[in-house]
Amino acid sequence: MNIAPTLVTELARQGIAYDIIEHPYSIFSLNTAHTAHIPDEQMVKSVVFEDNYGYVLALVPANRQVKIRELNQVLRRTMGLASEQELASLFVDCDPGAIPPIGYAYDIETVVDFALDDCDDVYIEAGNHEELLHLKGNSFRKLQQHARHANICVH
Repeated sequence: MNIAPTLVTELARQGIAYDIIEHPYSIFSLNTAHTAHIPDEQMVKSVVFEDNYGYVLALVPANRQVKIRELNQVLRRTMGLASEQELASLFVDCDPGAIPPIGYAYDIETVVDFALDDCDDVYIEAGNHEELLHLKGNSFRKLQQHARHANICVH
């Protein structure tokens, strides 16, 4: 189990404190929230979309789904889900599917759903399937200060 080096570097660069939360192996954000005994709405799910212009990382609570129509409207694009192969090439320091929510550190545009903006505590993928990072909400907002924020999810 290793935290993604890109994530560690970015957290250190911004002086952001975090706690490591170990949990049983899990590959889906909602299951991870349950196995780690954390609130579903505080677990960040990272979903990558693509089109001819590139990639976008959408961040929503684990108990919600990205509304692709809303995302496309916000971005004025027509996007679809990125493939597992594409994800592996974008997040080379992460286990497949364990995507940290720091798109800009991977040169990927990021859109954060408004539902995450007011969380006091946030839990994010560490780049593997057995650890999460716990951040204070203000630290998460600092990480996302250059991201676009919009209503892009539904329960």
